[in-house]
Amino acid sequence: MVDALRRKGIADEAVLKAMDEVPRHWFIDSAFDALAYEDRALHIGCEQTISHPSTVAMQSQLLCLQPGMKVLEIGTGSGYQSAVLCRMGAKVFSIERQKGLFDRTRKLLSDMGLRVRCYLGDGYQGLREVNYGPYDRVIVTCGAREIPQALMDQLKEGGIMVIPLDDEDGKQEMLRITKNGPAQGEWKVEKFGAYSFVPMLDGRQMG
Repeated sequence: MVDALRRKGIADEAVLKAMDEVPRHWFIDSAFDALAYEDRALHIGCEQTISHPSTVAMQSQLLCLQPGMKVLEIGTGSGYQSAVLCRMGAKVFSIERQKGLFDRTRKLLSDMGLRVRCYLGDGYQGLREVNYGPYDRVIVTCGAREIPQALMDQLKEGGIMVIPLDDEDGKQEMLRITKNGPAQGEWKVEKFGAYSFVPMLDGRQMG
């Protein structure tokens, strides 16, 4: 899998090492074990998927992560992205709105000995009620209709957000946003191509 990621342009050795060390098959149903290391998304229940390994690698690479950084993750899902970031030395704070996934994934990450702080809640709002911010990095693992201002408010100045933003074709454009100031005109926005994610839900009842 790591060789395939290199061929797809992943050059960050810390990302490649972490993805080599984290067993992806632990995060999916055993019925899909034969597909675990192929570059494809797989269903994990609750109408959610585990992202392509290449997508996880690209988002991780775009974060420009350094060990010890605080990362706010929106969409814990299977926990695979959380585990990769944790193996890269990040302090991960992750939000999931689907209770079934939240319960299962929090236990899995704990059983693996990974210190990921997991929260059940509305990712659009971040972790306003928990005083761990501001965060060095924010990663959104679902397709957003707009850049959530609440998440930008919780990102420190000079920090980076990686987020897939809806486009006119029903897919998402992967953005890397560097926060140089609080207002939108002060954000540096870079684009990294089209991706396909499950939608980010805003203000709807949690599952």
